[in-house]
Amino acid sequence: MSGKKIFVTGIDTDAGKSYCTGYIARQMMEQGLRVITLKPVQTGCGEWADDILTHRRIMGLPLQPRDLDHTTAPIIFSYPASPHLAAEKDGGTIDVALIDAAAERLAEEYDVVLIEGAGGLMVPLTRELLTIDYVARSGWPVMLVTNARLGSINHTLLSLEALTARGMEVHSVVYNEHFDTDPVIAPDTRAYIADFVATHYPQAQFIQVPSLV
Repeated sequence: MSGKKIFVTGIDTDAGKSYCTGYIARQMMEQGLRVITLKPVQTGCGEWADDILTHRRIMGLPLQPRDLDHTTAPIIFSYPASPHLAAEKDGGTIDVALIDAAAERLAEEYDVVLIEGAGGLMVPLTRELLTIDYVARSGWPVMLVTNARLGSINHTLLSLEALTARGMEVHSVVYNEHFDTDPVIAPDTRAYIADFVATHYPQAQFIQVPSLV
């Protein structure tokens, strides 16, 4: 039986996806699950995917065999931009069949595969294919990372509405406490999003991830 594949996305760029992905992977490992992370497209890097390195550091693991053979990061571009543009600037292409194959291979070897996207749901993978549509086609449940930055409630609700419009499963909403810098805004944002999820997505988990600092 293949492992469960979960797609991790954020309400926008720098929402804290990589940290939350690594943290949740570590929590799952502590529950006895065999967990691996996958970064389908990494931009702004050389040989190794920065996000995979971040995941392993937080998980307390060295690079794994499937990291060393690039199964966990099948597509890497050096130009720091959206996948579609990074591919064009580097003179490459994004073959989603490579991502599909990597995800299936990992799912055969692990109980859970956390698949971290680039940016938010509407980031284009290619000129013709948005991230959200690729994930919908793949049938992966979605873990949405949010935070207390100003505007995050709006971005969170819009992301959830986009998922609902496509009939996609919301696995969980992950609240990243790293951005809890305002003592008034942070608790209200956290409570508002938690209540919204409980009311409108009762099947989904609301997960709080503590800050590194």
